[in-house]
Amino acid sequence: MSYRVLIVTADATDCSGLQDMLLDAADGSFVSERVTHLAMALKRLEGTGIDAVLLDLALPDSVGIATFLAVFAAVPHLPILTLCAPEDEPLALETLRCGAQGYLLKGRFASYLVAQSLSNIIQRKTVEARLLVEQARAETTLNSISDAVIGTDLQGRIDYLNLAAERMTGWTREEARGQPIAQVLQLISGASAAVPSPVDQVLQEDAEVGMAAGTILIRRDGSNVAIEDSAAPIHDPDGQISGAVVVFHDVTAARAMAMKMAYLAQHDFLTKLPNRVLLNDRIAQAISLAERSGNSIALMFLDLDNFKHINDSLGHGAGDKLLQSVALRLAKCVRSSDTVSRNGGDEFVVLLAEGRNMQDASLTAQKILAALAIPHRIDQHELRVTSSIGISVYPADAGSAEALLKNADTAMYHAKEAGRNNYQFFKHDMNVRAVERQVIEHSLWRALERHELVLHYQPKVNLQTGSITGGEALLRWVHPQWGMTLPERFMTVAEECGLIVQIGRWVLREACRQTCLWEAEGIVLPSIAVNVSALEFRHPGFVDGVRSILQETGLAPERLQLEITESVLMRDADASATVLHQLKAMGVQLAIDDFGTGYSSLSYLLKFPIDVLKIDKSFVHAISAAHGNGIIVRAVIAMGASLHYQVVAEGVEDQAQLLFLKTEQCGEGQGFLFGQGLVAMQFATLLLASEASGKAAALAPVD
Repeated sequence: MSYRVLIVTADATDCSGLQDMLLDAADGSFVSERVTHLAMALKRLEGTGIDAVLLDLALPDSVGIATFLAVFAAVPHLPILTLCAPEDEPLALETLRCGAQGYLLKGRFASYLVAQSLSNIIQRKTVEARLLVEQARAETTLNSISDAVIGTDLQGRIDYLNLAAERMTGWTREEARGQPIAQVLQLISGASAAVPSPVDQVLQEDAEVGMAAGTILIRRDGSNVAIEDSAAPIHDPDGQISGAVVVFHDVTAARAMAMKMAYLAQHDFLTKLPNRVLLNDRIAQAISLAERSGNSIALMFLDLDNFKHINDSLGHGAGDKLLQSVALRLAKCVRSSDTVSRNGGDEFVVLLAEGRNMQDASLTAQKILAALAIPHRIDQHELRVTSSIGISVYPADAGSAEALLKNADTAMYHAKEAGRNNYQFFKHDMNVRAVERQVIEHSLWRALERHELVLHYQPKVNLQTGSITGGEALLRWVHPQWGMTLPERFMTVAEECGLIVQIGRWVLREACRQTCLWEAEGIVLPSIAVNVSALEFRHPGFVDGVRSILQETGLAPERLQLEITESVLMRDADASATVLHQLKAMGVQLAIDDFGTGYSSLSYLLKFPIDVLKIDKSFVHAISAAHGNGIIVRAVIAMGASLHYQVVAEGVEDQAQLLFLKTEQCGEGQGFLFGQGLVAMQFATLLLASEASGKAAALAPVD
């Protein structure tokens, strides 16, 4: 490799001597160029390819130290050797102080050492330039990272801060330089106790050190910032420790986020109450404390009554606000040591801490019932809500958090069965019923698969002529162990577990199919009635399901009569009217079942395209009861006649009831007086007998 040297001198003799000296170099590593003026030198140096400058301080257009300064300013990274007469050597020494790498005295260029020294100077300058580049790169890198970096010497005094460290500590590099590390990096623990500088430990042990969790940096302005850091020793080329470096970063946001995530993981997002995770932990702690002290704790499982109606009518926004209002009232009903938790949906759990007894739990339950009953002002609405509460006690009722919750939940369902808006303490026989419910649910899922469900059919009779006008399909379950099982035992469970829609579609399909089978055998049943549950009626696919079953079985729509209870229709009268009109457009007959028990408004009743009113059996039974006068039955019959509805009396069981109904011109009747529910074959026999005699078995009970 050869070095290109620019010789700047107007003296031809000096230039020739310098060029000869460079040419005589042992390795032939120099190529020289010559210019005679400073301006020419500056122009040439604007380009590239020059490795060193030999500069005469006496030029035609510049003399003295100014000559050197002009060249040095142009190329501070190149090695510059100055040329001067021996008597001007002090001037040359001054250039050394200003940045020159050396000087040559005129007339003394002949030494071979000059070329060797120049080669060494160029090499050293090249290395220095590379080091400067690397240092600049390292400086840029350290200033671009988000972590703060502080370097110290062997005495723990600061010799370096990057920009992140300046921002985090509040100290500039110039202000911090030479300061003890503890002066700039003031650390305390989360408990406000002073934390020793990790640098001191590093310098003592010559080993990496990590900072304890929860460390806080006190900034120069007194503000705090949570940090995480590590410190490590710095070694010289001989492997000896020469200082330390500490690297740290701000974790304030990360810790805040971690705390927020931990809070969210343990609290309900809507009410800000503890959720099930935190509740289980607190129950376990409460049980542990109660076990040591011999005291009791109580757990209350609370469910809002008919909350779904509020969501359905006013929307989930109003429902959420009501839940928040309930949460606030519950918190005010208990002590600070107790826990109110939202279990999900409209369910809440209250943990009454150690030392509570049955009386305390009763008083708290009464307080909660009273507090929740006060109207809640939600937007422009004044909402009233009640609750059902189940209570279980440790250790009397259960010995674990899971069992306590389960038993309180069981007691809550008994509170609902007892009429809602009350509380019930857990009793062990409740579990027997809960187990039975579970068995029923499990068996129901298999009942459909194993074809254990069957239909019985009960006749409807024209009270004036005695002829059978139709039949009603009645669901029965032939259980392998229980035998013939009535719907009263399993329908509630079917509704709660979601099977009621599937069962209802099976009933409808089977009733339509059987009616068509009878017709194919020459036995014509004018109409078949099928009861529709609330969940079926509200199901979005109900109307399409009816249409599909009619098409599948081939039954004429006008021969199907769907019976919906008055209470189901009035739950949302407008939505009910829409569904009823869709069914009516299909040609299906529509009946209001259990009429008189649902408090329906006559104006709403007129909106419904109803064909049949079925008088509830309780009113029919009142006809033959002591002091019974049948006034309600008479009124319903009269109303039905005026509105051109077919009126059917349910539950006709004796001749006195029959006589009254015939006298009042009631159209049809149904009940044990005319026949109980029969299997398909028996019902077909009854139909054939009715056709033959023209009457429904002479209006006599059928075995």
